[in-house]
Order: sequence, then structure tokens, then C-alpha cells
Amino acid sequence: MIELKGVEKRYGGHVALAGVSLRVDAGTFVALVGASGSGKTTLLKTLNRLVAPDAGEVRVAGEAVETGPAPLLRRRIGYVFQEVGLFPHLSVGENIAVTPRLLGWTPERIAGRVDTLLDLVALPREMAGRRPDALSGGQRQRVGVARALAAEPGIVLMDEPFGALDPLTRDALGDDYRALHERLGLTTVMVTHDMAEAVLLADRIVVLRAGSIVADGAPGQLLASVRDPEVRALLEAPRRQAERLRARLAEPAA
Repeated sequence: MIELKGVEKRYGGHVALAGVSLRVDAGTFVALVGASGSGKTTLLKTLNRLVAPDAGEVRVAGEAVETGPAPLLRRRIGYVFQEVGLFPHLSVGENIAVTPRLLGWTPERIAGRVDTLLDLVALPREMAGRRPDALSGGQRQRVGVARALAAEPGIVLMDEPFGALDPLTRDALGDDYRALHERLGLTTVMVTHDMAEAVLLADRIVVLRAGSIVADGAPGQLLASVRDPEVRALLEAPRRQAERLRARLAEPAA
């Protein structure tokens, strides 16, 4: 379980988070959405202490995140981001094994975990020996997901994880991650600018504006109940896009 109470963060004169309170129950998939600069990524990074709040409290699994060393906290929380950040001088298997090695796992346990994770993210086991520059963008992102899951975390944070991928790869990887989320019983918090992605993947959508939460709920519930015109426009974006696509595809060929 994740809990934020009155969390505030400023960057100079800019208010990134304005007293945010949020609870995420175990096993939930939450999408954080909103315009650029609304506070989504800052909120996400308070959960693994990549950002330190100016005020308020962040608790993960019942403990305040500042209780122990930050590296130990981060080894218990998976983190996936858009640019992947694989180490180019390490093989795929070595990239996946980074956190287990830091935790002192035996070589046998690490090798078994690498094989298991390659299976989970639908990559051939023989890919473990390749370097990241020999992979496609979608394959590298799958390795990034495997690396985030390597130390068997209960929580995974995702910051625009599929944004740099082509549409087909993005859809496939999103669906595969959602299946992993359910299979492994994960708690996932994902930042995305893509409302369709949020609606399709998340159990719950949290909408931020100017550092504050302005809407929070299941996708269908929000669309039925929200009256704020900006939030409604954001939530209705996938429907508008689908309607425009249907209209364009129905046009006769020239």
C-alpha cells in the first residue's frame, strides 16, 4: 500500500505538488494523467525518494520512505522509464541482474531469475547474452520491465514507459505488462500522457492540474461523474479520437 499525506514540492517559485494526498491499495494499477507540468512525474518520484518533498508524508508498505537509506528503498521498488537506461557495456542478462547482484543473490539464483524474467516478458532466453544495441526499441523496453521486476518487488513505478515506441509495439507491450501486473499481484503507478492508454490499462485514473489532484476514480466512473470542463475534455479524448478515426475510414477513396 502507498500513501501520501499533504505532500508539497516547489522548484523555486513553481509549485509542483500542492498538498497532495493519495492512497493506492495493494494490487491496484493507477495511471497519473494531466498536462505537462501538472506534477505527475514529481509525484511518482516521491515514492522512491528520487524527489524529496518539502512537506508532507510518503509511506510505502506502512513505512515512511525516509526511514532508511534511499538505495535500499529503491531496490524494493521497480522503476521503468521511457528511455529505458540500459547499461550499454553490459549484456541483457547482466542488465537484468544488476539489483539482485547488489542484494547479494547467488549466481545460481540470479541465472534462474534472468531466465524466468525473459520468459515473462516474452523474449528468447538466448537474448541474455546480447548487448542492448543489438535489440529493437520494443525489446529494450521489455528488458527494462524485466530489470524492474528482477528483485521481485511488489511495487512498480512507470514514467511514460511506452511513449517512445511505435503504436503496434506500444499496444502489445502495454497489454503484456497489464497481464504481468495481474499475474504477479503487483501494485503499479504509471505516468502517461496518453488517455487511451490510461483507460485501457489502469483500474483507476488520477488527474492532476497545477500540482493538485482534481479527479480520481475508475475510468467509467470519472466519465460519468466529472463536471470540470478541462477534466472532461481530457477523459473524452479517446472517444473523440475514435469518432474521428471512424469518420475518416468511412470516407470514400479518391
